[in-house]
Amino acid sequence: MQKGKLTIENVAQLKRAEVSFGDLTVLVGPQASGKSILLHLFKLAMDAGHINSMLKKNGMHWNGQLSKYFSLYMGEGMESAWSSQSKMSYRGREVDMEAKMRAKKSKEASFFIPAQRVLTLRNGWPRPFTDYDSGDPYVVRHFSEMIRHLMEAGLGSGESAIFPQPGRLKKDLRQALSSGIFSGSELRLDTHGLQKRIILQVEKNALPYMVWSAGQREFIPLLLGLYWLLPPSKVSKHKDINWVIVEEPEAGLHPQAVSAVLLGVMELLDRGYKVILSTHSSHILDFVWGWKMLQSFSGDPNLLLEMLDAPKTQALNELAKRIKSSTARVYYFERHDQSIHTRDISNLDPGAEDIQEWGWGGLAEFSGRVNDVVSRMIQEQET
Repeated sequence: MQKGKLTIENVAQLKRAEVSFGDLTVLVGPQASGKSILLHLFKLAMDAGHINSMLKKNGMHWNGQLSKYFSLYMGEGMESAWSSQSKMSYRGREVDMEAKMRAKKSKEASFFIPAQRVLTLRNGWPRPFTDYDSGDPYVVRHFSEMIRHLMEAGLGSGESAIFPQPGRLKKDLRQALSSGIFSGSELRLDTHGLQKRIILQVEKNALPYMVWSAGQREFIPLLLGLYWLLPPSKVSKHKDINWVIVEEPEAGLHPQAVSAVLLGVMELLDRGYKVILSTHSSHILDFVWGWKMLQSFSGDPNLLLEMLDAPKTQALNELAKRIKSSTARVYYFERHDQSIHTRDISNLDPGAEDIQEWGWGGLAEFSGRVNDVVSRMIQEQET
């Protein structure tokens, strides 16, 4: 069952975007094709009251001007993104942007992990909301503030490591992340200096933020986001949070590590969250295609684990069984001249005539082209 349709017209470069959500929804397309704009607007439709409260609490004001509001929320330079020609509807109801701008405090329904998450750590510690410029996107500031609260609540204090930590994340997921991203090292809280910081402990060496790998810098804020979303208690999820948005979960990661992150996505789905990903990774689209084929042929759920090279333990077997029938949707953001439209490529049919469908929205097109060139070269040599 789909989880409602979002339609956006004439916002910045988005001419028309139409997305019907599944349990897992994946957005693909070139850089600057409007994926982030759609995700920002979706969160605004869900959480305007909470957003307005946070902005006001931290001294922001827009004096009832939509252009200033968009600059504060979406970031500097986005003042004119919403115009008199702009429209947005969700589940068949038009979203009144003026009303959203005036919305009062409400509970938050979505958790947004932004693509710029590497900016949320300064010298190994999450930055507070007020540490950012007013023109920085709200979702970056808010995510940073949330993981800062998580750290200040005592994560990693005492003798225990921040990662791996018994009770946080399933054991199999911890092992996959440890192998794929941390190479057996530990993430720890260092309190020896005048300021607390997160370090990587590699045997006897304490590695500060500046010497972490690019993938580790990208992933560690994402890990803290997963910690926030997956509480180590009998409560499976945050009560009011229904949507999890993750931009570019593959950033800086080797495919082995991306597989470990996909196990984390499976865990989010199992906990009852609806997940939206934007990605430039063919690895993620390959997995979605395999998942859909498994559903079509009523395959063994354990094959999901085999795709990810994950151990077929009892816990993961049960997880795979529970999420096997979850729905997945895929949308391609296609540029026509100076405007962008979305295209539903959810079938991911390798035999489709549409190049964007069989080419995974351009993500598999290059490897297909290389294969064609090499095959032709070999045939020419043989003749």
